[in-house]
Amino acid sequence: MADPSSYRPKPGQIPDSPGVYKFRDDHRRVIYVGKAKSLRQRLANYFQDLAGLHPRTRSMVTTAASVEWTVVSTEVEALQLEYSWIKEFDPRFNVKYRDDKSYPSLAVTLNEEFPRVQVMRGAKKKGVRYFGPYAHAWAIRETVDLMLRVFPVRTCSAGVFKNAERTGRPCLLGYIGKCSAPCVGRVTPEEHRELAEEFCDFMAGRTGAYIRRLEKRMTEAAEDMEYERAARLRDDIGALRRAMEKNAVVLADATDADLIAVAEDELEAAVQIFHVRGGRVRGQRGWVTDKVEAVETSGLVEHALQQLYGEESGDAVPKEVLVPALPEETDAVAQWLSDRRGSQVSLRIPQRGDKKDLMETVGRNARQALVLHKTKRASDLTTRSRALEEIAEALGLDSAPLRIECFDISHLQGQDVVASMVVFEDGLSRKSEYRRFQIKTFEGQDDVRSMHEVISRRFRRYLQEKERTGEWTEAQGGPEPAGAEAGAGGGTDPTGQPPGAAGSADHPAAGAAPAGLQAPGEPVSPLDDDGRPKRFAYPPQLVVVDGGQPQVAAARRALDELGIDDVAVCGLAKRLEEVWLPEEDDPVVLPRSSEGLYLLQRVRDEAHRFAITYQRAKRAKRVRTSPLDDVTGLGETRKQALIKHFGSVKRLRQATIDQICEVPGVGRKTAESVALALARAAPAAPAVNTATGEIMEDDGGTTHD
Repeated sequence: MADPSSYRPKPGQIPDSPGVYKFRDDHRRVIYVGKAKSLRQRLANYFQDLAGLHPRTRSMVTTAASVEWTVVSTEVEALQLEYSWIKEFDPRFNVKYRDDKSYPSLAVTLNEEFPRVQVMRGAKKKGVRYFGPYAHAWAIRETVDLMLRVFPVRTCSAGVFKNAERTGRPCLLGYIGKCSAPCVGRVTPEEHRELAEEFCDFMAGRTGAYIRRLEKRMTEAAEDMEYERAARLRDDIGALRRAMEKNAVVLADATDADLIAVAEDELEAAVQIFHVRGGRVRGQRGWVTDKVEAVETSGLVEHALQQLYGEESGDAVPKEVLVPALPEETDAVAQWLSDRRGSQVSLRIPQRGDKKDLMETVGRNARQALVLHKTKRASDLTTRSRALEEIAEALGLDSAPLRIECFDISHLQGQDVVASMVVFEDGLSRKSEYRRFQIKTFEGQDDVRSMHEVISRRFRRYLQEKERTGEWTEAQGGPEPAGAEAGAGGGTDPTGQPPGAAGSADHPAAGAAPAGLQAPGEPVSPLDDDGRPKRFAYPPQLVVVDGGQPQVAAARRALDELGIDDVAVCGLAKRLEEVWLPEEDDPVVLPRSSEGLYLLQRVRDEAHRFAITYQRAKRAKRVRTSPLDDVTGLGETRKQALIKHFGSVKRLRQATIDQICEVPGVGRKTAESVALALARAAPAAPAVNTATGEIMEDDGGTTHD
């Protein structure tokens, strides 16, 4: 526990200006981000007598080891920078809302030649028009089914669409009139896009004018004695009215507004949002959060606004936002919302009438959501705590392992050997800290040796971080952690970025020396000072390896060689789900109903999934390579020309230099280089379909991306 006076800025150092500040812990990790109209006044509040601070604030300032700030010119800039930093650093003491479920939205893919109407979840994509979110996907499908009668827009997948194009026959919806069948040319792309845009206009709330237009056309058809057409229009109007009835009118003045309500107790808060468009509730969503910082309702509202509109722009930000309490800097927040919309946004508390009544309804939803969440959370916390306690008891640990790391090795017959590291904190996966490794110190199949290498590399990086920050001393024993190690920079990030790529946490810039191969005195990673999550910087309380006695012994030996004796090691063998400990002849057998065993299985299975996904990606990339890639000066165009001319690399290898010269654009010198490269490259082993055992010939050609 740190004493805040040890890092308190000197009097006069803090400017009396708007700005954003960051508290960091002793690992240089950002643990809290805040903004202030006056940095001097706000930061002074953190350095008063600890007894006078809120318990959560006291916990934050005693966890922190330093504070720094950035001055900005306006409060609006401070709000934007605070949001950006919270999103980037994910500080543990900031309020972080999390969806209580993944809400579906109705999406229209206007970025495609033939726009498609579908249900979508997750992050929004550019060029797609969204409506909602809705509480249930079936509600979207019912609405769409009614509206397709009037707006027969495509709803099929890309595969179904292409198959219909190929066969010249539309799907069932095309036959029953619920799709205009652009796949077979019944409408032009322009006509289909016009249908999609009319569908969007109707969903956006412009319903009255469209229905009046249909009623006029129905009357005209009846007057012209076109009774079948009039009946069809009558049924269309009825379908649209039924679709509209699913979203009851709540505000008679056709208001576009978002209503935000908050329900809270001492520990948690729930936020509910109703999206009202054209006076009708078009969507609903909710978030819950732990109150890890001392924050009032106004602060919760401000965080909710940042979460809700931080990535939005244009019409996605409504003209009016109704809240239960105004943020402290109301004008700055309103200006920030207006900037994102591109026009004036009203931020206020409803005082009377329909809007106040609707706000009370939203508030009741928030209170119900909080009660439901607390019921689930209590059960979930109890289960996770019991699992960690059972693991600690079974393995003889002093305390529950709040951070568990699991390692797994994956390969295919000794080729493309890779490893994975997954992290679970407090019983939950922390995917941002997953890591991947390439085994580089040897070739072939040796899981024990691979495990030793991976554990050594992971904890050598940990010791490098301790040495860089001054936490490592020679009294702790162990080898020099910053020494060079062959292959120590073989890790890749969770996206599969290769070592040395710009932006990788291990390799901050292209051309930088790999981690573990730095010149003497060179810092391990220049990204540390920015507070971004560092690779391998935080030690686990427990290391789990996928395997039995040999793998566990290899992991323990790697830790002993580095002088690390405060990290427990165990292995989980797949055959009988036995837990193996170092230097123990008999395994620990946990009951099949044990929550601790279930948690270890989840950790092991996640490590296996992560490893095999990476291994398959590497294998697929290797299969796509060709000896032609090594020919200097041979670009993609001429490579494709060679493959097209001869049909495959196998036939190209059998061709003479004169035959290669017959390919347009390939001169004799290039032909000689191609022939030499193919001669040096040993013919690849035949590919085998692992599902059927069938050997696949190379005559079909080699794929080049």
